[in-house]
Amino acid sequence: MEHNDLRAHRATLLDNICRKMSAEAIDSLLVTDLAAIRWLTGFSGSSAKLLIAGGSAVLFTDFRYQEQVLKETSGIGTVILKESFASELTSGSWSLGDCMAIQADHVSWHDMQQLSASLEGRRFHGVTAFFDEFTEFKHLAELEKMRHAVLISETVLEQVIPMISPDITEIDLAAEISYRHRKLGAEKDSFDPIVAGGIRSAMPHARPTVSKFEPGTLIVIDIGCVVEGYASDQTRTVALGRLPDEARKVYHTVLRAQQIGIEAARAGVAARDLDAEVRGFIAREGYGEAFGHGLGHGVGIMVHESPRIGTTASKTLYEGMVFTIEPGIYLPGRFGVRIEDMVLLGPDGAEPLQRYTKELIEL
Repeated sequence: MEHNDLRAHRATLLDNICRKMSAEAIDSLLVTDLAAIRWLTGFSGSSAKLLIAGGSAVLFTDFRYQEQVLKETSGIGTVILKESFASELTSGSWSLGDCMAIQADHVSWHDMQQLSASLEGRRFHGVTAFFDEFTEFKHLAELEKMRHAVLISETVLEQVIPMISPDITEIDLAAEISYRHRKLGAEKDSFDPIVAGGIRSAMPHARPTVSKFEPGTLIVIDIGCVVEGYASDQTRTVALGRLPDEARKVYHTVLRAQQIGIEAARAGVAARDLDAEVRGFIAREGYGEAFGHGLGHGVGIMVHESPRIGTTASKTLYEGMVFTIEPGIYLPGRFGVRIEDMVLLGPDGAEPLQRYTKELIEL
């Protein structure tokens, strides 16, 4: 059963969402994004739609989940579909009103066509990022799950980093990460683990291959897991054997850049300004062109969510937000370094949730 505090939080969220709908003249809202449905209801099934209308919520799923939905949700209505969702909406006595909002980035063309045909004459309104202003701020019960996910991934790092040797491959290590996440109680990885050694460490999102680790090279390991629906995300870069001087210099540049980001992250700071602070330091060190991605992103029910922290970011950072700080330097054909922690923004600044060492490890 879910934590009572989290259930109460979801009830408050629903009230706030209904108020936002009213302010924007939205009569009903159809939620089709499974991550948002889990955040709002606790339901973790792979087939669901959530209708918010008339101040209440109804979850629609199918026969496979008729027991699961009762165990995972409370305070909302549930419908086990015996026909298509569009047909159910037509035949049911739902307070849809004149204007129905649809998650424009989470509805298929086929589903939209069915809805339009079944609910002919109704006005549809596409919305995107509708929940961001609510998901950005983490409840204590949500933080508890995220801290648990962080702890599991940190334990996995402690277990797998000593396994690195010239005798194993990137895929070997990635498989160990996924296995150990599950073994320690995670639902799953929050994304496919990134394990990239040697020249492949210069690829920010490299897929693990059968390449073996070579002495004197860097290895980027980016991992995360999910605990009760909430994600973690962390990157460490380690070395197999003694590094060349420039690789060592780049490592310490990225480490200092990340520390600058953590120290500069405070409530009221614009996300783009935080990015600029770190990006400026890396540029002054001579590697400005080698840092090509944003400084960070929010983490919660999804591993990548609002707020985004980058050159085009529009948000301001506030107390209660959780986001990553992950500068990197990537030199194609040579090597790359990334160091990433999640931080919780509090009244005194940013608290890193990870504790695994960031000192250079040379195995």
